[in-house]
Amino acid sequence: MKKQVAIDVRNLTVGYGDYVLLHDADYQVNKGDIFIIMGGSGCGKSSMLRVLTGLLPPKKGEVIIGGVNMATAPQEDIQKIREKSGILYQSGALFSSMTLAENIALPLQQYSNYSPETIRELAHLKLALVGLKGFDDFYPSEISGGMKKRAGLARALALDPDIVYFDEPSAGLDPISSHNLDELIIELNRSLGTTIVVVTHELASIFAIGNNSIFLDANTKTIMAHGNPKELLKNPPNEEVYQFLTRGEKK
Repeated sequence: MKKQVAIDVRNLTVGYGDYVLLHDADYQVNKGDIFIIMGGSGCGKSSMLRVLTGLLPPKKGEVIIGGVNMATAPQEDIQKIREKSGILYQSGALFSSMTLAENIALPLQQYSNYSPETIRELAHLKLALVGLKGFDDFYPSEISGGMKKRAGLARALALDPDIVYFDEPSAGLDPISSHNLDELIIELNRSLGTTIVVVTHELASIFAIGNNSIFLDANTKTIMAHGNPKELLKNPPNEEVYQFLTRGEKK
């Protein structure tokens, strides 16, 4: 059965001003994918994420999500797509003056018509979903880095999004916390069917969670490879991809 497409990227050029990071990018993210955007430093991974989420306009090309072209659609249509998406930033981006429950409640207060009581209940449920049951009244300064990432994920899930974007989710985490976050991403994907897009260069996470990917190359400013990371390791299209996936090992 043919997979449904969640994100369709066509002839995309990404950059700032006159500087181009990536040109002529074509790829699709299927519904239910854990899709990895990988590559070395400076290849444009985070900029690609900004284009997908509508925060950075492309220099050329199209990003089609839910039938909406994120490059040219009216702002109100783009906002509707954003409301069906969640983002986990590197730092978690929690508001330090709010409790965890208040952080999760914020998007619900802004974009839903739920009563305050229902919002409190949903915030509690989202925290429990990411393993933070009982931490509703804690402030970000009172929890660990790994817990902040989980709380940030709970907020990203507040509106039951179709797509969740992760920007370097393992950044700043110890190996155990990073592994636990990977396991949580896999479980959310399996249990909720959420499409997940992850920007990362962490090989352990790439191989643990990814079932589809693109490899961005800073030198050619192109997508150099596309497919399951494990398959790319078995059959690398070139030396650059092989060295990235083996930490510089020579064939």
